[in-house]
Amino acid sequence: MNCTGFPPSIDKNCHTLILGSMPGVTSLQQQQYYAHPQNRFWPLMARLLNEPAAPADYQQRLQMLLSHHIALWDAIGSCERTGSLDSAIKNVQGNDFTALLQEYPRIRTICCNGGKSAQTFQRYNKELLHRTDIAFHFLPSTSPANARWRMDMLADAWSQAIHP
Repeated sequence: MNCTGFPPSIDKNCHTLILGSMPGVTSLQQQQYYAHPQNRFWPLMARLLNEPAAPADYQQRLQMLLSHHIALWDAIGSCERTGSLDSAIKNVQGNDFTALLQEYPRIRTICCNGGKSAQTFQRYNKELLHRTDIAFHFLPSTSPANARWRMDMLADAWSQAIHP
């Protein structure tokens, strides 16, 4: 199946950019980042941002991140994939981060959510990795497929990137 990602959730005040790989089936159907109910992304963000809970409303979830100057996008702009597993992704087209960083120059931290996000970002953005004004963090996935990472372990790993 051909998959096309979403536009970034970002504004001019964002200093941190969190990148997934490509939205899974549930997310694509609902047109929402991290829509699968078992994905721990939204609860993890609420915890790290000292929010009481992740809002139920999707637009409020995005606003929660933006109010903390955190943008959301994906390393992959389009690909072919059957199902939701990153291991099934083929024929990748990476997103254009050079253009994004030109439009949003306050980005100083880029966090990759999981191995496929990190692998894709590194593959298509070799020149950006040499920038010394941006910190890059390659973090464990919040996906339910990464069940060996408990929430407290994810929070420990992610906290250094979100609160350097």
